Amino acid sequence: QVQLVESGGGLVQPGGSLRLSCAASGSIFRINLMRWLRQAPGKQRELVATVSSGGSTNYADSVKGRFTISRENAGNTVYLQMSSLKPEDTAVYYCNADVAAFATSSYYNYWGQGTQVTVSS
Repeated sequence: QVQLVESGGGLVQPGGSLRLSCAASGSIFRINLMRWLRQAPGKQRELVATVSSGGSTNYADSVKGRFTISRENAGNTVYLQMSSLKPEDTAVYYCNADVAAFATSSYYNYWGQGTQVTVSS
């Protein structure tokens, strides 16, 4: 079994910064894509950013230039550095990853429990 645990959420003023972390643990041989998604009240969950095992990144247009996703492969950890935060960034942020438990196994998708980010003055 694999667990993803997020941390780093909280309350921040508009224009401020936060850094989210997500640590994967358990039966892990390799992690392929790691993602951050978010869900605001009354809205659908949306993809915020992805990072491949090789470090290639992609971002939603709404966060480009403000958010940076990165990963520490040795520690199976993914980060989301968020800057110039806006009230519309308020959401529950979820970590998501494709994990293979063994060298010969398929990749399975896992979710973290989510961490609340609130941007308000």
